[in-house]
Amino acid sequence: MIDLKPPYRIATPEDAQELAELVNFAGEGLPYFLWQDLAEPGMDPWEVGRRRQAEKAGEEQVVVVDFGAGAVAALTGYAIDQSPDPVPDDLPAIYRPLQELENSAPGSWYVNVLACYPDHRGMGLGTGLLKLAEEIARAEGLSRMSIIVAGHNEGARRLYERQGYVVEASRPCSFDGWETKTREWVLLVKTL
Repeated sequence: MIDLKPPYRIATPEDAQELAELVNFAGEGLPYFLWQDLAEPGMDPWEVGRRRQAEKAGEEQVVVVDFGAGAVAALTGYAIDQSPDPVPDDLPAIYRPLQELENSAPGSWYVNVLACYPDHRGMGLGTGLLKLAEEIARAEGLSRMSIIVAGHNEGARRLYERQGYVVEASRPCSFDGWETKTREWVLLVKTL
């Protein structure tokens, strides 16, 4: 990991509530929908999200923006192999378009989550986290970035395009009971 300077820091398990909320923002509500299936009877789906995010934070996989009062924005990502594994035949339909798009960007650093609380948008936090992601990619010897966005999320798409990302591919969304405005997922890539 690269050296982080305030307001950036590695997330900790104590950030789990904020991380669950931010992941759900980034995923257009899909994470919460999936957490409902993972929750045991009587369990709050948000608890599933908090536990999952606490685990990722414990593995130092998440960078947050924190001005001293807790995480207000977050970034997670990882390198996609040059030869990603094929999409398994038994992968649930709701995941298939996302995995197909991810596999369309081999050898890139994939921005899995980039999210900011609504009251902190327009402050340059997304741009700052994208630049940080590029530093991480370069440190890992990668020369390409990738991100998937919901087709209707014009604000996020404009942010990525302003940073030099271009549309590479898209796939129709699979709903599988998920109620959403999302009709397609769009893969954007950038050469560093």
